[in-house]
Amino acid sequence: MATVQVVAASGGKAGQIDLDPEIFEGKIRAHLFHAEVRRQLAKRRAGTHSTKNRAAVSGGGIKPWKQKGTGRARQGTIRAPQWAGGGVVFGPTPRNYEHRLNKKTRRAALVGAISLRQKEGALVIADGLALPEYKTKRALEMLKTLGVAGKSVLVVTASPQPQLERSIGNLPGVDVIRVVGLNVYDVLRHERLVISTEAVAALALRFHKNGGEA
Repeated sequence: MATVQVVAASGGKAGQIDLDPEIFEGKIRAHLFHAEVRRQLAKRRAGTHSTKNRAAVSGGGIKPWKQKGTGRARQGTIRAPQWAGGGVVFGPTPRNYEHRLNKKTRRAALVGAISLRQKEGALVIADGLALPEYKTKRALEMLKTLGVAGKSVLVVTASPQPQLERSIGNLPGVDVIRVVGLNVYDVLRHERLVISTEAVAALALRFHKNGGEA
């Protein structure tokens, strides 16, 4: 079990905390990262692309000229694919790109992503991670205190914090996410991971109560 220093958001140290080895010291499997990120991005695709084939294009109900005697190639309709304004051959149609991964795989991928940040020394456990007002300047000062200013940072909270979320949202490369929505893609695309002490407990509850379903 890893014991790490807790950093106070207002400055200084705030004691130590024991991290659950099942979450913060898991096995790191790069192929699971690939599978889960691919699933997440596929699920986000709208899939609304659409084209019309020759049956869906309007017009062209008669032959443009007679079959023989004109010296030109025979044609059955001006809506055939070779005509301008004709139908599209094998064009994209609306579809759902979503695919499934089993819960065990998704759990292992998320544990691996969190454990990777812990192993890299890119994990910060923060106490008092909150803002009393909507103030981007205060949010930036907090990140400087935590030693992650100027980095790509994912801040994890246990519950909704509108002031913190809106204030940090104005900073480039910095995002706030709640434990319930923590995912592999967001963890991996940020250089640093900042988790509040409340979120550490909520994360343990999420994994042990729901089996770690992402």
